[in-house]
Amino acid sequence: MRVFVTGATGFIGSAVVKELMAAGHHVRGLARSDAAAAALTAAGAEVHRGSIDDLQSLRSGVAGMDGVVHTAFNHDFTQYVANCEADRNTVAALGSGLAGSGRPLVVTTGLALLAHGRPGTEEDGPIPSTAGSPRSASEEAAAGLASQDVRAVVMRLPQVHNTLKQGLITYLIALAREKGVSAYVGDGRNRWPAVHVLDAAQLYRLALEKGTAGARYHAVGEEGVALRDIATSIGRGLNLPVVSKSEDEADDHFGWLAPFVGMDSPASSALTQARLGWRPVQPALIADLDQMG
Repeated sequence: MRVFVTGATGFIGSAVVKELMAAGHHVRGLARSDAAAAALTAAGAEVHRGSIDDLQSLRSGVAGMDGVVHTAFNHDFTQYVANCEADRNTVAALGSGLAGSGRPLVVTTGLALLAHGRPGTEEDGPIPSTAGSPRSASEEAAAGLASQDVRAVVMRLPQVHNTLKQGLITYLIALAREKGVSAYVGDGRNRWPAVHVLDAAQLYRLALEKGTAGARYHAVGEEGVALRDIATSIGRGLNLPVVSKSEDEADDHFGWLAPFVGMDSPASSALTQARLGWRPVQPALIADLDQMG
């Protein structure tokens, strides 16, 4: 297949590009800078200059492609709501280039709280963006493409990790360095799901090749890792004390991270594994954290 990839030189997107090319697909990657273009060329991919802010560049990037994988997102969390709404427009623009063809579009979103008292599943719909879940804008945009004969599927991501980056945990590490302590909220038993970046990349390829229109897939290798265990690993690695913060102290200590740090959001990938034949095999989150330099 000829595949257009946004975020093609990012942490997740670069792994997806390698996975697709290793499977024999031709990749056209979106590049907004000379450095990104050079990285794509070095990887053997076709370069398409543009950005997720330039919707026309997205439409032209889709032209002639057999499918699209959308991994790009503006991770400036100080403008989180605005960035989520911008991604709604990005998904719509990518979908417009595939309209009427039945070709696949893999849309990336996050795994937030889907269910109470149990791990969230692929059958759980997202909390509406108008009801306090801004990231759901991407899922809503993907669902809207069904009427345009686009085979849109949703990839819900947990904390994606290797020994260099770990999703939101990367920010927790930086915060621990700044504050001199590695912290969690309350008893720290709340959980975050996780997946290794190479396992996630494989799942993107499977979703592109075999995904069912309208499906939601969970790139979950571990259903839930306790925040206390994450904080303990960070403290061990940085040789810092590990402390609990009360809910009243959380906003002051964690800043914009506070709503995420207190979230209990375990999630299952059992249906994804059964439907796509995916099996996560890479190292677990704590193992990667403990192996960081």
